[in-house]
Amino acid sequence: MAAKTGRLKSQTLIHLFFNPLVLFTLGVFIPPVIAAETSLNADPDNQQQVKRGDKVYKRFCSFCHGANLEGQPNWRVRKPNGRLPAPPHDKTGHTWHHADDLLFGLTKFGLVPPYAPPNYQSDMPAWENTLKDEDIWAVLAYIKSRWPAETRQSQNKINQDAQN
Repeated sequence: MAAKTGRLKSQTLIHLFFNPLVLFTLGVFIPPVIAAETSLNADPDNQQQVKRGDKVYKRFCSFCHGANLEGQPNWRVRKPNGRLPAPPHDKTGHTWHHADDLLFGLTKFGLVPPYAPPNYQSDMPAWENTLKDEDIWAVLAYIKSRWPAETRQSQNKINQDAQN
């Protein structure tokens, strides 16, 4: 009986050890692949990420940056309060002049150092308490998906240079 009980205990321990739920709960299980729509980069060729970004953009960004990424009128001319209107995110704006990591930081933390000079005044909010990182990356993927090929190529070069 003792041998049978010992074997049962070891089988139970083996079953528990290889149970994915137990491993996950203990923090042992690490998913081998992160779902495409939660990638921590902006991939304009990832249709799931772009679709998610489209929804998030329409809900949170389009009010200021326009339904078609066109930005606010006269976006290069300061308003009476000294702040600049929201720029376009299409090819006519300057979004594509910046690396993805910078765009992510600006969106998540707002226009504060190191993304802007100290005490810079802007209507751009920080989204860190509203949007998940995956949502911000998805919005950037959506924006990039709307650019023509040559604009995307130029911005890809900027990303490569920023990594070096």
